[in-house]
Amino acid sequence: MFDFRLKVFYTVARRLNFTKAAEELLISQPAVTKHIKELESQFNLALFDRRGNKVLLSPAGEVLLRHTEAIQEIYRQIEFDLNQLNQTFKGVLHVGSSTSITQYILPPLLARFHSIHQDVKVELLSGNTEQIEQALLHKKIEMGVIEGKSKRREIQYTPFLKDEIVLVCSSKNALAKKEEIRPEELKKIPLLLREPGSGTLEVIADALKQKGIRLADLSVEMQLGSTEAIKSYLQHSDCMAFLSLHAIPRELENGTLKIIGIRKLPIHRNFYFITPQGPEGGLSSLLIRFLTRNHSF
Repeated sequence: MFDFRLKVFYTVARRLNFTKAAEELLISQPAVTKHIKELESQFNLALFDRRGNKVLLSPAGEVLLRHTEAIQEIYRQIEFDLNQLNQTFKGVLHVGSSTSITQYILPPLLARFHSIHQDVKVELLSGNTEQIEQALLHKKIEMGVIEGKSKRREIQYTPFLKDEIVLVCSSKNALAKKEEIRPEELKKIPLLLREPGSGTLEVIADALKQKGIRLADLSVEMQLGSTEAIKSYLQHSDCMAFLSLHAIPRELENGTLKIIGIRKLPIHRNFYFITPQGPEGGLSSLLIRFLTRNHSF
């Protein structure tokens, strides 16, 4: 339903690369160039500035991109509303989720969602919380599921799941003999942390701050960009790490990791759905309702 030339323009504007846009659209690069030239001829304005190997949006391109995004959203809503009358749901839904949620929470739920709504194609983007929020603000996704809760006024945050972050170490670690440590002891223990921009790191920093401990006070051996990398590192070091309870059931069951309590410092949080401010609708609303009703964690 969406005008194909505008779809070509939107893809080039998002990728800022004619070759990658052609690959995504499954057409040739000359075809992409032809569609863009037709639009430029129609408006008698250049939509892109080509500077060497770089492609940038021109001022006219910026204006057209803004309107194209609005038109795209209207088309999505029209398709959703009309399909609802026919009790069918069709279309593509772009979803973003924090890395840990992508790995441990969403896959089985999305599989069940697809088995019911087979004409809805979910395209999933994974990244840390900050990256997913940016993707939403730049309209690369229609909704997200994140670990932390920022305070961006342009974003609506809706609680999804409760989670607990726990301190863990390898069962081979000498500290595994302990059941509990005091918060002050964290300053002397080599720790693995997630990277800046991670929702998990944000929650940990807030919890430690309540005990007068800053991240700068900790003995951080390394910051890693994924929970799986941290779990693997723990098996070959004397470090400890803060991980989501959702991420380690298998390791706790087989005894490779052990939870070490921190006296009077429970770390609880929510996972959140994020959507643009304003009324919810379309396929985003459909998926949010499904995930809310069908999770069993």
